[in-house]
Amino acid sequence: MQPIRTFNVSPSLPEKLEPLRKLAYNLHWDWNVETKDLFRRLDRDLWESSRHNPVLMLGTISQARLQEVAEDEGFLAQVERAALQLEDYLRERTWYAKHRDPDKQSQDCYAYFSAEFGLTDCLPIYSGGLGVLAGDHLKSASDRGLPLVGVGLLYQEGYFSQYLNADGWQQERYPINDFYNMPLHLERDANGNELRIAVDYPGRQVYARVWRVQVGTVPLYMLDTNIEPNNPYDHDITDELYGGDLDMRMHQEIMLGIGGVKMLEALGLKPTVYHMNEGHSAFLTLERIRHLMESDGLSFHEAKEVVNASSIFTTHTPVPAGFDMFPADKIMYYLGHYAEKLHLSREEFLALGRENTGDLESPFSMATLAIKMASFVNGVSKLHGDVSQRLFKNLWPALPVGEVPITAITNGVHARSCVAKFTQELYDRYLGPKWSTTPAHNSLWDRVSSIPDDELWRAQERCRSELVVFVRDRLEKYLRDRGGSLSELSQAQEVLDPSVLTIGFARRFATYKRATLFMRDLDRIKRILFDLHSDRLKGGMLSPKKRMVQFVIAGKAHPKDIPGKEMIRHIVHFIREQKCEKNIVFIPDYDINVARMMVSGCDVWLNTPRRPREASGTSGMKAAMNGVLNLSILDGWWNEADYVRTGWPIGQGEMYDDPDYQDEVEANALYDLLEKEVVPLFYDRDEEGIPRRWVAKMKQAIRLNCPQFNTARMVSDYATYGYFPASDRYYQTIENHYQPAKELAHWKQHLFDRWYDIKIETVDISAPAEIQVNEDIAVKAQIHLAGLKPEDVEVQVYKGPMDADGNIVDGVPMTMEYQGSGANGRSIYTANIAYSSSGLQGLSLRILPQHPYLSSPFQPGLQVIWANS
Repeated sequence: MQPIRTFNVSPSLPEKLEPLRKLAYNLHWDWNVETKDLFRRLDRDLWESSRHNPVLMLGTISQARLQEVAEDEGFLAQVERAALQLEDYLRERTWYAKHRDPDKQSQDCYAYFSAEFGLTDCLPIYSGGLGVLAGDHLKSASDRGLPLVGVGLLYQEGYFSQYLNADGWQQERYPINDFYNMPLHLERDANGNELRIAVDYPGRQVYARVWRVQVGTVPLYMLDTNIEPNNPYDHDITDELYGGDLDMRMHQEIMLGIGGVKMLEALGLKPTVYHMNEGHSAFLTLERIRHLMESDGLSFHEAKEVVNASSIFTTHTPVPAGFDMFPADKIMYYLGHYAEKLHLSREEFLALGRENTGDLESPFSMATLAIKMASFVNGVSKLHGDVSQRLFKNLWPALPVGEVPITAITNGVHARSCVAKFTQELYDRYLGPKWSTTPAHNSLWDRVSSIPDDELWRAQERCRSELVVFVRDRLEKYLRDRGGSLSELSQAQEVLDPSVLTIGFARRFATYKRATLFMRDLDRIKRILFDLHSDRLKGGMLSPKKRMVQFVIAGKAHPKDIPGKEMIRHIVHFIREQKCEKNIVFIPDYDINVARMMVSGCDVWLNTPRRPREASGTSGMKAAMNGVLNLSILDGWWNEADYVRTGWPIGQGEMYDDPDYQDEVEANALYDLLEKEVVPLFYDRDEEGIPRRWVAKMKQAIRLNCPQFNTARMVSDYATYGYFPASDRYYQTIENHYQPAKELAHWKQHLFDRWYDIKIETVDISAPAEIQVNEDIAVKAQIHLAGLKPEDVEVQVYKGPMDADGNIVDGVPMTMEYQGSGANGRSIYTANIAYSSSGLQGLSLRILPQHPYLSSPFQPGLQVIWANS
């Protein structure tokens, strides 16, 4: 039966409880212990069954219960405290206000585009690490006071819910998200109507309405196409995250990028920076160029300079196969009208997303489009930055890999979202309330040593006990839903031991993450699990207390990833066949809530990817913030952490050609560490039952990792190195009706026409083959500039040590001085250099573009001109 009218019914609250409404609709409650406790106190069972959704709670709780707490003075006092905390948070003086030019603060607006956002358990519109990182980015942007807005898609089904059949094979369910009972606001126009935008697709327009979730001070705006008058196919554009075929992915990325720009315009927002978190949203650059051309009369090249100046791109992918690629014909079918509007030919348009623009058969890469349109590009760890430089080096021909203009901003995690309540209270007591945003150099972190060992250890034991109870309850519910037998239900309440060393492994089940590596040698892992080592026997009998080990494992495989699903089934079968049900548990349906319980309740966090396939990894950071020790391959963030004092490295960062041999070596290294270091250290207790050396290592994990691998640091880095400079470049390019952008575009065209006619004609070096350290060498060069001016270029001496292949490595550039023109009209440049170290050293000359409006000399993407040997 179709209704003739619909109503959005909001909860009816007693007047004294009205502050609960505001608290429920701002996700600040997700990382505020006082507010979260308030909703849990209102109805503990409903809090759990609603997936920690205060909006749903207020809409379904009985009026009798509301009247009861409205007369409870203790509850009302807690409501008042939570409301005051939110008000104070929303108006406090922030990091941004202290670090940004006051004249810019009223104009700045940073738009952060991401295909997914993992914010809290009751908003299941994320799949994993990328989404949780994006959610933490918004939270810390709010903490830091940045004028940032999030842009995404609101998925009706989100990512799938996971369950396992009797054989251990992953199955998927797609629960429907009820937006009206979530902490979401439907945006409306001045007339009270739903705010809608329209996006052009082949032969039709697709409409989307706008929802907002308030993340502290940061709004996240999301598009929803599941509305009339869209056809059923278009309803599904915002149906599933990463679902459907290549055409559906194209539809989603057009809506995210192009629709996202249109949405910001409809909201009256004028971003000064557009941040593309992965390449899914890169089509936004095309819409921005189109709008600038049509509304302000700019040419394509002029508009592109404005877009480039104010766009930044973060890549999270360490392998080429991870980037979105679309066939050329598909790009032209969906976006050919943009080629017409931008006045580009088919091949010129497709070249925007091609690494090799001369390869007319190559697909269109979203990452390449994003890089070409951005003035700041970064990877998400130092190692991943290096990997990304190698991945994209062909976009800057003849440039040494180390100078490819891709930097690194190492990921972090939002401290207040991932540290357990009891541990937070401990930190608040001994470090002070600002620990979650205090930088590493602050003396506050020296206070970690003052935390009493027994208090830190008791907090860890409490977290481990809570994890055990949580796992047992979760397993029992899962078995009930599956129709498990009474014996299975009974066994579920006996899994794990709250006093045993607990190792956690939780992440996406992709094959390169090697979730089954710890099972490679069955006999050896069983000896570790059950403490069956011969050296533990004393006088023919087992020692009084066994040093056992247990694993808690969780994670999802993509629905189409059959090898990933096989890994899950392999673990389930191993548990059954080896009778390890009490020592190894796989928790179905990994989500934010499961992750928070595991990163606080485990003692060791295990990570075993194939190096360098892990771009960053953030779960280990969350564990470290709780004092949990990491045991990991030296990949991603762990490669730059103090992995000796705060955990254990598996291997020393070796690279292998034979994956089977690699698995053998690294599995044995893992077993050795468990047997010889991890297990003995955990069970080495004093007379008070406290493992003092283990606790000392926990304190180092907190002191060294908590401030460094924190989104407070990460977002500050993005602001300092990305947002502030990009915003300033934007202001610069639009001055005087875009005059700088026009000047730069015309200069680039002039540069392109003449660049490859430049010649380094002579190089005179006044030095013998044998010289001494710090001996001056005079270098003089004559350059044919081919009609360019001396101020259009920078001529550099490039010097450094030689490698075995005869190449300069770790070269250092030094600018040469222009001395005027010679008699033949050639430009003369000179420099004096010296070498500070001995050995075989090399020297060359090169020429780079130079212009005051360039964000980087490598921005034009021209091949660097080098002197011939």
